[in-house]
Amino acid sequence: MMIAFVFAAVMNVGSYWFSDKIVLALYRAQPLEEEHEIYGLVREIAQRARMPFPRLYRIPSYAPNAFATGRNPAHGVVVVSDGLLRILNTEELKGVLAHEMSHIKNRDTLISAIAATIASCIVMLANMAKWAAIFGGMSGRRDEDRHGGGALGFLFMAILAPLAASLIQMAISRSREFQADANGAQFAGGASGLISALRKIDAAAHQIPLERATPATAHLFIINPLTGGGSFLQLFSTHPPIEQRVERLKNFRAYV
Repeated sequence: MMIAFVFAAVMNVGSYWFSDKIVLALYRAQPLEEEHEIYGLVREIAQRARMPFPRLYRIPSYAPNAFATGRNPAHGVVVVSDGLLRILNTEELKGVLAHEMSHIKNRDTLISAIAATIASCIVMLANMAKWAAIFGGMSGRRDEDRHGGGALGFLFMAILAPLAASLIQMAISRSREFQADANGAQFAGGASGLISALRKIDAAAHQIPLERATPATAHLFIINPLTGGGSFLQLFSTHPPIEQRVERLKNFRAYV
């Protein structure tokens, strides 16, 4: 268990510490020009949220989407695609930026890294159990009669443990999206812009794929770039269904 934990911790702490550099390079993100209107919106949101001003980048893609990364608020990065800037109006853009900045303020990158470390540790233990069951099954009949139950237990662990770890990791990701929606509506001063933006981005995600999108980074985006926001079963999705997110934001709008 300690060996599995150490390996998982080293891999995921490294990914967490260099998360901004890794993801920015993967999507070929470029710094956003300082004269863009986004800077004024981000400055307003940062003041309302009482957080440092994040670095701003753009992705050269027609697929509308956005994500945030960085190991803490002092190293926060918000990334938007060219497609997002093209289809959203100012109010919608403000809602998306507020959502992403709430991820930074809530330290969701750290939470994801912790969840990934635990999940990776469980998967490594499951692989160890699988090999233990295989080599244990090669022993003599007397040992098989004596330890057959243990080998069967190892096999069940090898199959079920990674599944359970993935479900927990996905559930954490979905809960952080709900929280970012709520905080984003608060930081933006209302939920209407974010509601409209989510619907636009979700509709476009079904038609325009995001170049270079990978399952490893799909959870970062405001809308899953691989599933269009919910084509897989909900349990195995990194994002809640758009309908649930919109419904919660409508309820939030009642008391903003």
